[in-house]
Amino acid sequence: QMQLTESGGGLVQAGGSLRLSCTASRRVFSTYAVGWFRQAPGNDREFVAAISWSGGTTDYADSVKGRFTIDRDNANYTVWMQMDNLKPEDTADYYCAADPDRAYGTTSDQHDYDYWGRGTQVIVSS
Repeated sequence: QMQLTESGGGLVQAGGSLRLSCTASRRVFSTYAVGWFRQAPGNDREFVAAISWSGGTTDYADSVKGRFTIDRDNANYTVWMQMDNLKPEDTADYYCAADPDRAYGTTSDQHDYDYWGRGTQVIVSS
């Protein structure tokens, strides 16, 4: 079983930045596509960003395009998400997830992801 651990959340003012990290417990993580999802209080969990196992393909929700950047370091089993120009509506718990079955590309469907972290909280004040 693989464990994913998110970190980097916190409280930030609108317009500020945070960098979330997702670190895996097993080397095989480097062969998995990875996604970030978020869930705000009272809302369903939603797709934020994803990256292919090679890092060559990325995808973003329209709401974060141009503000968030996803990247990965396979040598260190880590995926990051740089979040700039944060808005109060970005407030949520953020989760990383790994998809072991995708040889190419990414997916925004949370049902395709088999492994999930416990989340890290992001609060953006206005």
